[in-house]
Amino acid sequence: MLKIGNLEFSSRLLLGTGKYPDFDTQKQAVDVSGTEILTFSVRRMNIFEASQPNFLEKLDISKYTLLPNTAGAKTAKEAVRIAKLAKASGLCDMIKVEVIGCEKTLLPDPIETLKASEELLKEGFIVMPYTSDDVLLAKRLEELGCHAVMPGASPIGSGQGIINPLNLSFIIEQATVPVIVDAGIGTPSDAAIAMELGASGVLLNTAVSGAKEPVKMAKAMKLSIEAGRLGYEAGRIPKKRYATASSPMEGMSLS
Repeated sequence: MLKIGNLEFSSRLLLGTGKYPDFDTQKQAVDVSGTEILTFSVRRMNIFEASQPNFLEKLDISKYTLLPNTAGAKTAKEAVRIAKLAKASGLCDMIKVEVIGCEKTLLPDPIETLKASEELLKEGFIVMPYTSDDVLLAKRLEELGCHAVMPGASPIGSGQGIINPLNLSFIIEQATVPVIVDAGIGTPSDAAIAMELGASGVLLNTAVSGAKEPVKMAKAMKLSIEAGRLGYEAGRIPKKRYATASSPMEGMSLS
């Protein structure tokens, strides 16, 4: 069971809702993914204009917990304003804090992320900051009171997978709140590796919405996250330098 703040979820896959070729494909992908948490950019949604197109319109959002994010914010002040807008619309008290510091790499600004997270915690939000794989920053965010930390596997939308498993493992080892690997996942094997490292969950969007067949990829991600979690819980065998026979040799007669 994935616990974030006072909420509990059976699925460990958090799914983005943008970039799908059409609403029907989006709906089918969401359905087969088994996700219970949908994330989206508040800035992309006309939440106060009922007459405007709504990219969630094909989904029965009563089935899901919505996780608005502050994508587009470049300062803590902007992120807090976007989060309050989402809360005022009645969407959810959860917020993914995203404050981008570099337009080329889309890496988060650590200082502004800390500031925004601190303010939103005071406002009573369930705060889930998107961050780099900086081990100390993840620890500071947890100490601040964040309900989860969300380190990127690699740059947003890059599909490069996990480029620094060592740092991710350090973040996971020290954390007492959920660690959701966010950004850069490209394949089901990437998601499985994240879960095998001990991550609490994976958030992804482009890996599914940008696939040749998004619905099949959504199902593949669901299964890989489940398999990765089971593998982590089961405990892998230690790596050895030389071979070890899988059948016991004791008691075997060679004559």
